[in-house]
Amino acid sequence: MLGPVSLGHYLSLGAVLFALSVIGIFLNRRNLIVLLMAIELMLLAVNLNFVAFSHYLPAVADRMAGQVFVFFILTVAAAESAIGLAILVVLFRNRASINVDELDTLKG
Repeated sequence: MLGPVSLGHYLSLGAVLFALSVIGIFLNRRNLIVLLMAIELMLLAVNLNFVAFSHYLPAVADRMAGQVFVFFILTVAAAESAIGLAILVVLFRNRASINVDELDTLKG
């Protein structure tokens, strides 16, 4: 029989997700879509830690603080995704590629 899920379980899952996203960022330097997904996974790992900490806070503390932080992080993540995908579409229209190695020059 499995025991109860503790704070350590949530923190280790968040650490694994964060490590996977860091590995995804460093190993894949070519595809811009995969880089955006790795950044989103990193933000979700942080959100999991915030929710876990706010759930396991003592009753006298403000338990909604973690959920409020998660709300703001999700808002920033949605804006980041929308702006990142818009930039990606413009770059693909101009260069016909989303290879990050080819996106190193700036034009005025």
